[in-house]
Amino acid sequence: MAKGIFVFAEVKDGKIKKVTYELLCAARKAANALGEEVCAVMAGKGVSGLAAALGEYGADKVFVAENDALDKFTTDAFTNVIGSILQEQQPSAFLLGFSIRGRDLAAQLAQRLGTGAASDCTNVEVENGQLVFTRPIYAGKAVVKVSIPEARPAIATIRPNVLPIDAPAAGKTAEVVAVSANAGDVRQVIKDIVLQVSSRPELTEADIIVSGGRGMKGPENFPLLEALADVVGAAVGASRAAVDAGWVPQSIQVGQTGKTVSPTLYIACGISGAIQHLAGMGSSKCIVAVNKDPEANIFKVADYGIVGDLFNVVPILTAEFKKILA
Repeated sequence: MAKGIFVFAEVKDGKIKKVTYELLCAARKAANALGEEVCAVMAGKGVSGLAAALGEYGADKVFVAENDALDKFTTDAFTNVIGSILQEQQPSAFLLGFSIRGRDLAAQLAQRLGTGAASDCTNVEVENGQLVFTRPIYAGKAVVKVSIPEARPAIATIRPNVLPIDAPAAGKTAEVVAVSANAGDVRQVIKDIVLQVSSRPELTEADIIVSGGRGMKGPENFPLLEALADVVGAAVGASRAAVDAGWVPQSIQVGQTGKTVSPTLYIACGISGAIQHLAGMGSSKCIVAVNKDPEANIFKVADYGIVGDLFNVVPILTAEFKKILA
């Protein structure tokens, strides 16, 4: 009988990604309600030293697979290794972050294991002994609750920053279980990795995001947003219009065809609020919009709106935040 809620412990650049802690805390609550255990699955090279501390966030066990072939993420190697662990352990559910790796793995594993997958979920609950996932549909215009009643494990990817991280249970360690890591046939070959070096937080995990749209009028004006972002410790994002115009790289695009974000604070500057953009940031906890058009669609979803020229408003915000945070 399938039992246990498993979580993909995603490691990048030698650090566990924040969404892993969010998933473990949610899994712990659900597992307590179902009378099951929480297990993390970690794969990579030289990652075992990170495993035990996951107990502080709710993991009872951590299955660690280490292999030189897992040093860099490839779809085949991680699918083969994690798929084998899931087939052997037979968990009732497997949760992953809605990251590039998580989305890739979830689809591959669901096909490999013959089960169902719920994508881009914003909540996890227990109803009538089943895990129930909440996810947006129709570009965020509606939400639906879904479950996977029979196939196991039920697989789901969870949007980063939407679930709370509970205070860690200091000193609690998880049992670390080393498992076989046969990467099997790997068709992908990574020849080079080009890193974008930035002191700002990663866009999908940032607590604060400052984004610019067509109203920025050109790439030469984005330093205005970068100055504000650096004062408040934010990431910088952009709408599709700004990206398509070639003003900023696609890597910072927020929206249906870009990245989905859920920060505590989202500051939208010169963004009209097209439905494609709202689909990527509509779950932000607090939205502040700056736009000179009082009829801009962004104001319909904003918690706070400033009708004004962003070239006047943003420098004032930057100066005021400097005073407050000094």
